[in-house]
Amino acid sequence: MSTQNLLVEIFVEELPPKALKKLGDAFAAAIADSLKAQGLAAADAVVTPYASPRRLAVQVAGVAAQAADKPVSHKLMPVNVGLDANGKATPALLKRLAALGQDEAMVPNLKRVGEGKGEALFFDSVAKGATLVEGLQKALDESLTKLPIPKVMAYQLHENCEQPGWSTVNFVRPVHGLVALHGAEVVPVSVLGLTAGRATQGHRFEAAVSPVSLKEADSYAAQMENEGAVIASFEERRADIVRQLHEAAAKVGGVKPVEDDALLDEVTGLVERPNVLIGCFGEEFLGVPQECLILTMKANQKYFPLLDTAGKLSNQFLIVSNIHPADPSAVIGGNERVVRPRLADAKFFFDQDRKNTLASRVPKLGNVVYHNKLGTQLARTQRVTKLAGEIARQLNASAELAERAAHLAKADLLTDMVGEFPELQGIMGLYYALHDGEREEVARAIEQHYWPRFAGDALPQDNIGAAAALADKLDTLVGIYGIGLVPTGDKDPFGLRRHALGVLRILAESGLPLDLLQLLQQTRALFPAEMLADSVALDVHGFMLERLKGYLRDKGFAPDEIDAVVSQAPTRIDRVVPRLDAVQAFKQLPEAAALAAANKRIQNILKKAGELPAGGAELALMSEPAEKALFEAMNELAPSVVSSVQNGGYTEALTALAGVRTEVDTFFDQVMVMAEEPQLRNNRLALLKSLGELMNQVADISKLAS
Repeated sequence: MSTQNLLVEIFVEELPPKALKKLGDAFAAAIADSLKAQGLAAADAVVTPYASPRRLAVQVAGVAAQAADKPVSHKLMPVNVGLDANGKATPALLKRLAALGQDEAMVPNLKRVGEGKGEALFFDSVAKGATLVEGLQKALDESLTKLPIPKVMAYQLHENCEQPGWSTVNFVRPVHGLVALHGAEVVPVSVLGLTAGRATQGHRFEAAVSPVSLKEADSYAAQMENEGAVIASFEERRADIVRQLHEAAAKVGGVKPVEDDALLDEVTGLVERPNVLIGCFGEEFLGVPQECLILTMKANQKYFPLLDTAGKLSNQFLIVSNIHPADPSAVIGGNERVVRPRLADAKFFFDQDRKNTLASRVPKLGNVVYHNKLGTQLARTQRVTKLAGEIARQLNASAELAERAAHLAKADLLTDMVGEFPELQGIMGLYYALHDGEREEVARAIEQHYWPRFAGDALPQDNIGAAAALADKLDTLVGIYGIGLVPTGDKDPFGLRRHALGVLRILAESGLPLDLLQLLQQTRALFPAEMLADSVALDVHGFMLERLKGYLRDKGFAPDEIDAVVSQAPTRIDRVVPRLDAVQAFKQLPEAAALAAANKRIQNILKKAGELPAGGAELALMSEPAEKALFEAMNELAPSVVSSVQNGGYTEALTALAGVRTEVDTFFDQVMVMAEEPQLRNNRLALLKSLGELMNQVADISKLAS
């Protein structure tokens, strides 16, 4: 059956730029998947998505005009229900056949499958393949319901639609055109009150032809660019912007555009034919912290600031325009006039904020509610200050500096700059602290107490910053979790998962010798006794261990390896990865599988035995050579295993266990653990209990058993 490429385009008013890429990919995938499912396109058909501010489109290669017919087997009912004792059709079977367009004459042709009571009647037929018109209509209808639309818009159909008047339709933006071409032929489908044709619109201002009449599906991208002045492909347009940004930066010399994928995607969603221009602002604004200037240019104006090789902001920036005037000076001048008041506002906020110290703002945190069940930001600051000092002492760092940083950490929330740009909290605290004459370690810790802010973000750079960051995150975790606001599904409004991962990363990647459960208990103790449940520290520890599993999976450890370590509910997070490295090394030993299986067997025996003897095994009570040999081998091995674990030699400890493999195997081959004589049985259980504890010093190796 011959095939041709298919193009579908929906022409709309300007789409939300931040959602455009996702919308374009989802539209293309939904159309293609539906056509493939209906047999109109091959499973490996090439799918090309297109998305610009005013269109969503897709090209699917090798689409058939009609799908091939498919054999269909309908299971009707059990034989004893469909046929009576004489083999005649029952009313139930006749009714089922009628629903399929058949009658009693078809009964002899029904197929029997199965035996006995499980024997059933089947009707085999051939389903005619869907036509492209039917299949594409279905694909379009399905695709519009599956689009990840941020917010649906209701609007009335206009006079050029099939159903003019006050009929209301819902879509992300009003739709004004529909194109569906199979090769060069129009596919007569309709959606949102529009019937498909071959005409679409190009660039709002610069199209050479309006409307653009598409010749065929394969000419879409070229015609849109040449006649419509539109780069229809999101990825091609994005790549063109990147190229122009670097070319413009090279013209300026010694600078590069700030790297920001989210901004790049958003700008790609704002323009159909990008044109990068160079603007500049007065050098007097460079006295404002560059984070403020960069943020206002990116967030408010969608500009790309330029940084020199040292990362210092230049007073020039790049504009991604949607038009190509012969003389761009008016566009550049307009953008420079627009950005100046923004930068002036930032300079004003900065100058005003510095008139009051951070320390003078702290008492006013008492007027800011942190949570109605947890008190004010001032009460929270007081808790975090005490905890930061305790953590610093455990790290042999200056408790005084850590407490000072924690005391001032939230004061910048009351500044005008952070009020305008909440993203700058912590960053402005750094600048204002330095202006106030605070120690540099304190100022850095004020900024870094928010770190890491997201996955892969930097960690606090010293123990003062780490103490402040841990204290802040632990207070949030214990407090919010303790009042019952536990994350569920995708909902985590207080970012508890993020805070948990931040604590785990600081402890693990900075190698801090701190006990997590102890830290959680210290945090709980700083809240009023009646405010939180006594079990909250243990509950949060369990919650964090679940986050730890995900963190370790991302680092490449296998599920059984993670389970072997995390199932022991570790509290020293800095030792988790070294233990996992040891487990990985242990798994490579030829004795590993047998020892893991033996350990699992030990745990099952001890679990079934119920209450275990309190003391250790005694050699005098042993009667079998195999148990004596195991006892002696354990006693010989135990000191080196315990010493290795205490000194962090986890690999050496696990490797040493290979030395008892023979004794363990012999013991299970020759010794009956659950002997009838109670004293003998208890002594053997005590031996297994000691063996299990020795084997699981580093990790629960029974989790490695298949």
